[in-house]
Order: sequence, then C-alpha cells, then structure tokens
Amino acid sequence: MANLNISLSDTMGEFIEQQLQAKGYSSANEYIIHLIRQEQEKEAQNQIENLLLEGLNSGEPIEMTEEWWKNKRQEVINRINQG
Repeated sequence: MANLNISLSDTMGEFIEQQLQAKGYSSANEYIIHLIRQEQEKEAQNQIENLLLEGLNSGEPIEMTEEWWKNKRQEVINRINQG
C-alpha cells in the first residue's frame, strides 16, 4: 500500500473537517479515498461512453430487429461456451 503526505491550505483542511462531520467519515484518509474512487468511477464511465460512441460511429448502420438481437445473444452464448 502506498503512503502519501500532502500539504493543504487551512481553508482546505477546514473543508475536509466539515465533510468528515457532515458526511460521517471517520478520517480524512477515508474521505480522500472516497473522492479518488469517485474519480476512478467517473473515468471508467467516460471510457465506456467513448467506446460506445466509437462503436456507434464505426461501420454501416444496421436495423436492430428482434431477429438481430436473437442472433447476437446466440453469438455471445457461443463465445462463452467456447472459452
């Protein structure tokens, strides 16, 4: 596990103390870890959205009918069963 020492302005330190009291965090460490996890989740969501947009903008558009979904589901099942 990595350790990190940071210096904060008095205003930031006071803000963190307020957050600890207001939101029930047991320590500044717990609060900072929460903020980092939120940022990681946001980055992951952005990456997923970018990949979806890339997929939407690639290739020729197709009509996604019930038959298309049925075939797509079967393709996924086949891939799972193969490996």
